[in-house]
Amino acid sequence: MRLVLDTNTYIDFGQGKQEVVDLVAARSTEILLPVIVLGELFYGFQKGSRSRDNEAMLRRFVTELGVSIIDVDEEVARKYSLIYSALSAKGAPIPINDVWIAACCMSVGGTLLTRDRHFEQVEQIDKIILGQ
Repeated sequence: MRLVLDTNTYIDFGQGKQEVVDLVAARSTEILLPVIVLGELFYGFQKGSRSRDNEAMLRRFVTELGVSIIDVDEEVARKYSLIYSALSAKGAPIPINDVWIAACCMSVGGTLLTRDRHFEQVEQIDKIILGQ
């Protein structure tokens, strides 16, 4: 399974939360991070007191696990348009960064791993939504 991590599940993995670590180990054939997730992580790192350590941990994660970064390109932009239009039509808005994350996921045919229940509204992607 091409597993696309949301920001919260990357953090869970880094903290060694067993549910996420086990799921990634057992079910992923490939791990991917949308560039939007990187932006959210870098923002969080910048606000904290361990920015350098957190960035080093992220670099190790990407390098050691062979994580692919999903960039925003024309294909992702088209998927964004489809998802955003569908959400708007049914009156089910979600945070804009999450629309982009879903579009990245859709563009690679991945399965999103997240804790955010609002992704239930995104019918265009496969997803695993973990409990809080």
